[in-house]
Amino acid sequence: MKKAYTLRTVAELVTEQPARAAVFEKWRIDYCCGGKRLLADVCALKAIDLVQVAQDLAACDEKAPVEDKDWAKESLTDLCDHIEGVHHAYLREALPRLSMLTEKVARRHGDSDPRLNDLAQVFAALHEELAGHMMKEERVLFPMVRSMEAGSRTAGAHCGGVQNPIRVMVAEHDDAGEALEEMSRLTDGFVIPPAACNSYRAMLFTLAELERDLHIHIHKENHILFPRAAELEAQLV
Repeated sequence: MKKAYTLRTVAELVTEQPARAAVFEKWRIDYCCGGKRLLADVCALKAIDLVQVAQDLAACDEKAPVEDKDWAKESLTDLCDHIEGVHHAYLREALPRLSMLTEKVARRHGDSDPRLNDLAQVFAALHEELAGHMMKEERVLFPMVRSMEAGSRTAGAHCGGVQNPIRVMVAEHDDAGEALEEMSRLTDGFVIPPAACNSYRAMLFTLAELERDLHIHIHKENHILFPRAAELEAQLV
């Protein structure tokens, strides 16, 4: 077993090689909101075979493509632009579609499976929170980060410093993570039933896709953007 895997945090492992996220998705290991824990501790807590996880990570590393961007080294401005252009753009396309699908499936199949009604409610709350979350990032936090990187020493003065909006964003990430876990529980891990209609199948497929994208999105913010922004602000004082 590779010590380099087991005695490092899950977030560090994904930051170093984003392709490893697929391994953690497979084992249902949280690498975004809960990514600060050591891999060995996470596996012990969840009663997961640490040796097998390490083997999967090694196999992943052997075939993983070289990333064209190491976001831990790129400018914070480029990272903010990337998050808006890729992850926020994805959410603005996927969330309205999922609203339609979760409501439609709940209407058609909620009587036979009441969990689908709960699913629609959980998703509706998540949709609302993410809409507000993106707006706060794009109008407050990201412009603040860009200004700091341009050399402004007062960019965060109106918020009492960049750590204040970051704390809000992290708390909302935690809420989103809980919603994803609940939606996964309500759908047995987004597994498509054999007799599911096309709308039902599309809903589960897109929810699974949403979960993967949000995990990567939150990881980039919690473990790359936010710590670097806080460090930059401290240097400007």
